[in-house]
Amino acid sequence: MQRVTVVAKLKAKPGLEERVEKELLDMVAKTREETGCINYDLHKSLDCPRTFLFYENWVSKGCLDLHFSTPHLTRLSELQAELFDCPPEISLLKMVSRPE
Repeated sequence: MQRVTVVAKLKAKPGLEERVEKELLDMVAKTREETGCINYDLHKSLDCPRTFLFYENWVSKGCLDLHFSTPHLTRLSELQAELFDCPPEISLLKMVSRPE
């Protein structure tokens, strides 16, 4: 099985930064309990407090696919138009070099 890394960038609508941060932190707690989640880390931009970034690692693409169908991610998708300026930018990556 090959690990999968995800980098997801989201931008809150102006004035909704606190609500978005709360929603995303709720997702962090739930996602970290999912099978196959190695890490699920939320970051907030120092330069633009409306910008959030997830850095995630999953045991496999199959585990990530299951994550995409969870109730908490489905809920966030339903709130997308209300909370975010634009659709999230999501990149899927594979590791090509490991630290020694």
